[in-house]
Amino acid sequence: MSEAATVDTANTTTAVDIRGVSKIFGAGSDAFTALDDVSVAIRENEFFTLLGPSGCGKTTLLRLIAGFEHATRGTVLLYGEDISDQPPYERPVNTVFQSYALFPHLTVAQNVSFGLEMLGREKSEIREAVDRMLKLVRMEPMRNRRTEQISGGQQQRVALARALAPRPKVLLLDEPLSALDLKLRKEMQGELKRLQHETGITFIFVTHDQEEALTMSDRVAVMNEGRILQVGSPREIYDRPGDRFVASFIGEMNFLVSKIESVESDRVRVVFPGGAAAFAERPKDFEPAGEVTLAVRPEYVRIENAGTPDTLPATVTEKVYFGTDTHYHLRLHDGAELVSRLQNARGREDTHPVGDRVGVRWATGSAQILKG
Repeated sequence: MSEAATVDTANTTTAVDIRGVSKIFGAGSDAFTALDDVSVAIRENEFFTLLGPSGCGKTTLLRLIAGFEHATRGTVLLYGEDISDQPPYERPVNTVFQSYALFPHLTVAQNVSFGLEMLGREKSEIREAVDRMLKLVRMEPMRNRRTEQISGGQQQRVALARALAPRPKVLLLDEPLSALDLKLRKEMQGELKRLQHETGITFIFVTHDQEEALTMSDRVAVMNEGRILQVGSPREIYDRPGDRFVASFIGEMNFLVSKIESVESDRVRVVFPGGAAAFAERPKDFEPAGEVTLAVRPEYVRIENAGTPDTLPATVTEKVYFGTDTHYHLRLHDGAELVSRLQNARGREDTHPVGDRVGVRWATGSAQILKG
């Protein structure tokens, strides 16, 4: 899936415009296509995330925007200017790497000022920028400490301050949180979003972590095998995945094989191998026929007492307690398996032990018919 080259539906400005970009490494039998005809428009002042598994091409695309790689085909535009052949130092773009790449023998303030000094900025401008950046990332009390004397999370903030100090038009972030522990990573997710909002700079963020993408992004591009499969808001990506890969990569999903029995204006009635039937939302972009895959999130699967009308008969095969919720593993009478996630609450009785025969249901709008 590709997105239109220019976004103007709400008087928005396109910051980065990727048009038909392919990147091939090597030649002949050793050639490897890292990016395959990628097109996407990234808007000014948005937090845009490239999400996908290792080797999907997301870091290669980021490096093309930075100028560290050059496209085999296609163009990269920054605010309408073709920068495809510009070297990195001529692009108003900065990158925060996974390793941070700070100078351990320099202080926090000296690390932040280093890039400005290399650009030949006036000393008064450098002092003002360093003060502003340290205040922005909340590192003022540690300005005179060497970076080897501060924590990983603090080093992350210094790397961000150094990248933001020259006021780039676009900030590229290549999995900058992956080296942090879970608690600190969650804290920095909020900090990154705050920094993006306060600076108004377009952030392009690379990650393989679905939770990071969903919690931080204005829009997400899901990638696989060198292609962008879907672009949308976190809610659109989660609630309306475009194909089976996106549905399986984002969160948890139940997939059930079924056959189309009838098609109505807004819903599809499907029949499972065991003879039970259910409804799913009718796809808008294709007409389903024959055998299809029905997809429904575990949190939308409801468990009722056995024999409840309009439910699928099932048996509880396993329960897994996660603190905030419990996952019920269920087997339908035809052998198909699915999971229901029920939020835990004090005083709620566990009425469905392992081995219990139950009925399961979901709202029509919660289930989809998927391609692929």
